[in-house]
Amino acid sequence: MPDISLTMVVLLCLAALAAGWIDAVVGGGGLLLLPVLLLGLPAGTPAVSALGTNKAVAIVGTTGAAVTYARKAPVDVRTAVRIGLAALAGSSGGAFLAAGMSTDVLKPVIMVVLLGVAAFVILKPAFGTAPAPGPVSRRRVLAAIGLAGLGIGFYDGLIGPGTGTFLVLALTAVLHLDLVTASATAKIVNCCTNAGALAMFAWQGAVLWQLAGLMAVFNLAGGTLGAHTALKKGSGFVRIVLLTVVFALVANLAYEQWVA
Repeated sequence: MPDISLTMVVLLCLAALAAGWIDAVVGGGGLLLLPVLLLGLPAGTPAVSALGTNKAVAIVGTTGAAVTYARKAPVDVRTAVRIGLAALAGSSGGAFLAAGMSTDVLKPVIMVVLLGVAAFVILKPAFGTAPAPGPVSRRRVLAAIGLAGLGIGFYDGLIGPGTGTFLVLALTAVLHLDLVTASATAKIVNCCTNAGALAMFAWQGAVLWQLAGLMAVFNLAGGTLGAHTALKKGSGFVRIVLLTVVFALVANLAYEQWVA
């Protein structure tokens, strides 16, 4: 356990609880958890330790949410795993290129895309409120593997913030899922990408396991509660949380681009 105060440990655990809830409902829990870890860990702690600890915490909450969703939501686990394996490959490629590429050029583009997405969701209130009738075609599944798997997985490895939110949006649009089912599917995909990233961080010795274990308990509680909340409240509630997270992500990227 790093040398941090009891007050900071409590704050980190509460942040893990809130991040688990947000991530289970619509993705984007890392927008809260990672900055809190970066601020809360002792001065001089390598940033990679915050990244590794974040993944060790997040994978527990994501798994808990995925299990809760899989029991009660109509999730096509086979399709979700196929997309997840593609996302794992995509994130590996993104991480490989991240070292030699400046993300400052990409962040403004992502902000514009997010604002466009927010406008679309606001102007199309029926988006994600009900699934399309009939089975999903093979073409749409392949498109989801390419866009939500390889494409967003690549983004996750290259930049990262908001990956869960992008997954929910892509799965809703491509597979014609309702927002609750898209959130459930996104959790399974996230489990695959988080597992790959955590394995790499663990191999590098970049995980603070004692702190991660404590925070993971709270993240699991938040993730399970968030999944139950989304299932109970339905797509309309998820839509509101989705817009909130999208605007928070835009603000976070703008801050990193022009203020920090």
